[in-house]
Amino acid sequence: MEKVAASRLRSHQKMDHMSPRLRAFLSEPIGEKDVGWVDGISHELAINLVAKGFNKAYTLLGQFLLMHKNEAEFQRWLICCCGATECEAQESSNCLKEWCSCFL
Repeated sequence: MEKVAASRLRSHQKMDHMSPRLRAFLSEPIGEKDVGWVDGISHELAINLVAKGFNKAYTLLGQFLLMHKNEAEFQRWLICCCGATECEAQESSNCLKEWCSCFL
């Protein structure tokens, strides 16, 4: 019983440190959300991603999974191939990593 309570407390404390956008993204399954819903994806980056065929959050998640959830590799891909800033790449890879830990 104490382990469950401690786990819930850690999860609650972790949620307190999340941006509202990340918290909202993690609050439910991806479904048909547009790629712009992913935390860290700016409007400009979303346009670049859509132009490359990544119009839905689940397609971006698929790319993350194809890279075996390797955050550094995913971030390099976002920066080099899609024009993301380092901050955007870090935030979006963290968002997808957190989503995977919640739903996979």
